[in-house]
This record gives sequence, C-alpha cells and structure tokens, in this order.
Amino acid sequence: MKKTLIVLGAAALVALASSCNQNQAAAPQAAAAKDSVAVAGSIVYFNMDKVMDGYDMANDLNSVFETKTSGIQAEIDRRGKKLEKDATEFQNKVDKGLLTTSVAQAQYQKLQQQQQEYQQYAMRKQQEMAEEQQVMMNQIANAIAEYVVEYNATHQYALILTTAGGVLSTPVVTGDPSLDITEDLLAGLNAAYIKTKESAKK
Repeated sequence: MKKTLIVLGAAALVALASSCNQNQAAAPQAAAAKDSVAVAGSIVYFNMDKVMDGYDMANDLNSVFETKTSGIQAEIDRRGKKLEKDATEFQNKVDKGLLTTSVAQAQYQKLQQQQQEYQQYAMRKQQEMAEEQQVMMNQIANAIAEYVVEYNATHQYALILTTAGGVLSTPVVTGDPSLDITEDLLAGLNAAYIKTKESAKK
C-alpha cells in the first residue's frame, strides 16, 4: 500500500501550498489556534506513510480493491490453467496419433483462438484494475488535500509539508517533533470519514 500510494504526497502538497499561503495572511504569526499542535504561522509537516497506514478511508478502499483484484486474478489463473490443460491434452493426442491431420489442424486453430481470447481477457482485466486503482488513489489524495485545507483554516500554519517515505523522506528530511502534525491530522481525517459514512447511511 505504501509504495502504490506514495505519489499521494506530491498530489496533496500541490493542493495545499496555495491554501496555506492564503491562510498565512489571515492570522497573526504568534497566535496559536485553539487546538493546535504547533504555533500558528509555523511551517509544519506530516508523515504520509503514517497517514496512509492509519487512514480508515484508505484502508477500506484498499480492502475492497484487493478483494476484487484477488477474484479477478483467480479467474485469470483458472482460464490460464484450463487453456494449458487443453493444450497438453491436444499434444498428447497428436503424439499418440489419435487425431487425423484435418482434425488436429482444426483443434490447433481453435486452441490458438482460445489463447488469443485469453490474452485479450487478461490484458483487459489488468487495465481495468489499474484504472480502478488510479481512481482509488485519486479519491484518497483528494480527500486528504481537501481535509488539510479545512484543517489549516483553523490552525493557520504558514506551510504544510508532507513526507513521502523512501530513502529520504523528502521534502522533509528531518524536523522538530513539535512541528509534526501527523497524529492530529490523522485523527481529524478519520473523524471526518466517519461523519461522511454516517451521512451516507441516512
């Protein structure tokens, strides 16, 4: 999950930069928001990997996606094994001389057609799942970006950065732990997600 969604850090950051700069002018540098984890006007950061691991929306969507992917992959494997079995049986009959030339040619052509259909099916399903995964990633990135804008309307930070994992957690390589808003942000994200799910049930 971390690797597939690591690009979310950059996507969220783009949406955040302009909003954070707008909010900077609206609040005094030294004033702290009521429930801030850092002073208003600070440059803060959050750990994207931790957010992705703990964000209920990301976990729920990923669980649904993985279940669907497993089912599709199982069907691809089943069709592949059947095609392989049919090809093996055909070859055995040819080797034993159990088929006439005309029948063997007809069955061979049929197997070739089945192989092409199988390859087309597998490719189509893989493309569909890649598209669904991208949509899922976009949904999560959009939810995070929108919430961070809302979050910063209250906290009034000058800039919110995000780590992206990997060899170095760029653009934040290191920072004062008091400027790490990961846990506060994650708690708010999950609370907002719960409200969204409750509203959808009504």
